[in-house]
Amino acid sequence: MTFDEARAQFPVLERYAYLNAGTNGPLARATIDAFVEQARRDLSEGRSGKQYVERMLELRDEVRRGFADLLGVEPLHIALVESTSRGCATVLAGFGLTGEDEVITTDQEHFGLTGPLYATGARVLIVDAAEEAILGAITPRTRLVATSHVLWTTGRRLDIHRLRRESGLPILVDGAQSAGAIPVDIGELDFYTVSAQKWLCAPDPAGALYVRDPELVRVKTPSYFSQDSYEVSGAFVPKESAARFDGGWIGVPALVGIVAALGTHPDWRYERAAKTAARCAELLAPHVEVVTPPRHSTLVSFRPRTDPVELVSELQQRGVIVRELPGRNLVRASVGWWTSDGDLERLVEALRG
Repeated sequence: MTFDEARAQFPVLERYAYLNAGTNGPLARATIDAFVEQARRDLSEGRSGKQYVERMLELRDEVRRGFADLLGVEPLHIALVESTSRGCATVLAGFGLTGEDEVITTDQEHFGLTGPLYATGARVLIVDAAEEAILGAITPRTRLVATSHVLWTTGRRLDIHRLRRESGLPILVDGAQSAGAIPVDIGELDFYTVSAQKWLCAPDPAGALYVRDPELVRVKTPSYFSQDSYEVSGAFVPKESAARFDGGWIGVPALVGIVAALGTHPDWRYERAAKTAARCAELLAPHVEVVTPPRHSTLVSFRPRTDPVELVSELQQRGVIVRELPGRNLVRASVGWWTSDGDLERLVEALRG
């Protein structure tokens, strides 16, 4: 598949320089076609019956395999959840933290991680978003490190394998800005979350949670899909795999849409995205302060010379879609493998006014 053929899958790119996959990625025709076809089938034939339920279960398995392939792991380690936020909350709710425990996180995390962290009641140590600061904050009370692989603010990529190796602690990784954007090597990591509506261009909500050892976490928010068997009392036997942490029902149209979305990405996606992100930073440097370190991610965050909120609005009027990061005085361009040189030129030209 050529670049032009692959890019042509996304109609939104015909109108906009769409640089906001860090929030929601562009939707492909095949994704929406699959979704709509299934929804029309449901409209005319209903959503019940043995065959319908069996197809739903088969599609869940197919989606699970798709996420497993993305991360290079076995499907038995994958739970289906609606977002990275839900994946983080699932792990933290079941990790058994108390007020006597410490968890280390950084000052650049999304509320999807920090909110569930705060809710555990553990002591949360917030440090600079750097490997040395995280490792230097560890004490005998530290039970978990919780951080992003790629920071949603600055686009910096943390060495999560170093953190796991040198700390010897379990690590919960928010993969919202990494999975589907850069190659991910799970290795010895314990927990890794995926938001499929971002870089994987799936319909939302859609996500996954990787769990190395399901016995590390209790099932605190069970869904019907969590159990192998259950009693009238509600007592249940959890599934042996990470499927015990599955969220609730995912509609069949959404499932077929996720399957279609996972099939839209060419083999060369990571190389192309990295090269284009580097070019974006290079073009922006004369006009704004680029804060994303070189070769770290597909996010290019910059500090504008004017009000960020007003700038994002002005750029949208010029057909350029980027994101303002509240309270950070930053604007973020999300560069995907589908981003063209023309998109980057539109961004720079719009910044020039």
